[in-house]
Amino acid sequence: MERGRRVLLVLQGVVGIVVGVIAFAWPGITAVVLLILIAAWALVTGIFEIVGGFGLPAGASGKGLLVLSGALAVVFGLLLLVVNLINPILGLLTLILIIGIYAIIAAITLFALAFSVRKRQKVA
Repeated sequence: MERGRRVLLVLQGVVGIVVGVIAFAWPGITAVVLLILIAAWALVTGIFEIVGGFGLPAGASGKGLLVLSGALAVVFGLLLLVVNLINPILGLLTLILIIGIYAIIAAITLFALAFSVRKRQKVA
């Protein structure tokens, strides 16, 4: 193994240890940061899905479902941020419930989108 690659692996290991120690020493801060990262991910994903949905040609199969899925992701992300601002402890406790609800609704809309696209492909 070349020296540069070993140095990167050692650096990766050191960073992993530091992050693990921080997460262990300050679990509350770690959980809040994770909540904010999940909220940011949901917002960005939702915006991309909405833009992607509107970018589809008129009459494209599943356009509305993709936009709906994006809107749900944006609402989910905003809800997480607002709850975190109001009460971080409550935000952390409700995160699991909100993720579960979001995952179920998003999965249903994406399944509907997949079946719609598949049905459209069989017709074409």
